[in-house]
Amino acid sequence: MVRWLSRFFHYLDRYYVSRKLLLPLRELGMSCFHDLVFSELKATLAAIVIDMVGLALCFFVSFFCRTLRIGHYNNFWPCNCLEQVDHERDGQLIDRALVKDVLDIYVEIGRGSMGVYEHDFEEAFCKGTADYYSKKAQTWMLEDSCAEIHVQGFHAEECLQKEKERVAHYLHSTTEPKLLRDTLLELISKRAEQILNKENSGCRVLLLDRKTEDLSRMYRLFSKMDGGLSQVSQIFKEHVNEEGMSLIKHVTDAANSRKDFVRKAIELHDKHLTYITNCFQNQTAFHKALKEAFELFCNKDVAGCSSAESLAAFCDNILRKGGSEKLSDEAVEETLDKVVNILTYISDKDIFVEFHRKKLGKRLLFDRSANNEHELSLLSKLKQYFGGQFTSKMEGMLTDMATARERQTKFEAYMDPWPESCPRVDLSVTVLTTGYWPSYKTFNINLPTEMIKCVEVYKKYYNENQKHRKLNWIYSMGSCNIIAKFEARPIELIVTTYQAALLLLFNETDRLSYSDIVTQLNLPDDDAVRLLHSLSCAKYKILDKEPSNRTISPSDMFQFNDKFTDKMRRIKVPLPPTDEKKKVIEDVNKDRRFSIDASIVRIMKSRKVMSHQQLVTECVEQLSRMFKVL
Repeated sequence: MVRWLSRFFHYLDRYYVSRKLLLPLRELGMSCFHDLVFSELKATLAAIVIDMVGLALCFFVSFFCRTLRIGHYNNFWPCNCLEQVDHERDGQLIDRALVKDVLDIYVEIGRGSMGVYEHDFEEAFCKGTADYYSKKAQTWMLEDSCAEIHVQGFHAEECLQKEKERVAHYLHSTTEPKLLRDTLLELISKRAEQILNKENSGCRVLLLDRKTEDLSRMYRLFSKMDGGLSQVSQIFKEHVNEEGMSLIKHVTDAANSRKDFVRKAIELHDKHLTYITNCFQNQTAFHKALKEAFELFCNKDVAGCSSAESLAAFCDNILRKGGSEKLSDEAVEETLDKVVNILTYISDKDIFVEFHRKKLGKRLLFDRSANNEHELSLLSKLKQYFGGQFTSKMEGMLTDMATARERQTKFEAYMDPWPESCPRVDLSVTVLTTGYWPSYKTFNINLPTEMIKCVEVYKKYYNENQKHRKLNWIYSMGSCNIIAKFEARPIELIVTTYQAALLLLFNETDRLSYSDIVTQLNLPDDDAVRLLHSLSCAKYKILDKEPSNRTISPSDMFQFNDKFTDKMRRIKVPLPPTDEKKKVIEDVNKDRRFSIDASIVRIMKSRKVMSHQQLVTECVEQLSRMFKVL
């Protein structure tokens, strides 16, 4: 009516009203409507729109239209008195255009302000919405005997979408955030703990059953709540930690437990990283939860070994020749990436470095490395994650091997004019830089004459090219291929330098006592027992022992077993394994003391003056990248 009056009296409104300084006709009309009509009916109108009782709505509309004499709305008279909005929420149809026309009155009456709409309608409407969904949520929880979270989540998402559509059709846009907040509060927020921890359908069950669609829905709903994701991420963290601890318990009693642990830990990490990527949209809280969970169980011992040692053994199994992990080049690269990811969760990274350096040294010195490119690739990944200091020694080891190959070529060229210098012997020497390589146990053994000649020739060659460096020979890491002439046929034996020196003693005599061997080779008793056991009591009995038992004693006698035979023409005679773990831990602890001293010096040189507590705190922070300071 106000719009029609504005059109009818447009001329007066434009000239007369402005000249007399009166209120514009539209404002005056709206003011009169507010005072004479709306103020009298607003309480009834709000109840009608909120409850949407069909009879009352049509009565109001008919009365309102008759009052303003703009026609009749008899076609809106319904057959019953059911609530219109609740009917729509329950899936029935209502006249949205009529509801929108009524609600527009609230907005227009405000004359630019939303106060009337918010106070007289929106507050009561949101309260009614909360009551409706509170009853609905209780009904759903009671009707679903198993109260499955995907059922509750599906209902909630569907309701939120319908409320958005309701706002688009007839509510004002400012109502949307409040309406969605109240809807979510009643459907999810008030029941969050019950939904997440439900015995048969909670968050843990969804993770165990890999229900990615339901996990995605859960994320979408809880991301709309204040603090909702922190609840989900906490459960996610607890679940990952439980699975990790279960993994440790499972592999402790299994064979090859260390390899199984690392492999299964990688699979566990991949599975939950997929959840974060596909279901949780790479949200930071879940990455943090995954990191904290892996840090909890990855730093526990597995079958008496630390995770760092297990990880080094797994890398060795991938990178050496004959390892049980038969992978393609692409699979090796992918696995090494995952190994480095697992390493980021381990506190004592320096223990991994020392074990890996030990195993790398053996692979390089004994030509057991399957692919030099893979060795370089792993060092590159470690360097990228942890810095150059982490890999500098291992990079130096690979450089030494490349240099050694070039030097060996030059040595062979040097020896060509004098083949009689080392008759019947092909000598290969690898020169190592002391600071790069692990420390190896060695002693001055009395070498056979053939070996002494070779050593002297190489010393001469090296001193001619490197005058300011000294060679220290590490015979314990050497290997020899010797031809043993047995009655059946000659067999090539692959043995260590110590084993070869011992066997060559029998070129001069048929029988030797334990004391004779120890005296002639200048061997410590422990090493003599290991050598003699490998040659007389193990799989390949190259020597006969009297008495014939598996224990080496000082009264034993040994002689060459010329009856020995084997189906292979070339065999490797291994030494009994030794436990290097204690030595590695000792080396690590020694290096840690040096690292702590160096850190203190660096800090004090930059700060000059600090309190003891500040110095300790900063020192711990610097060293935490390599090991955990207690």
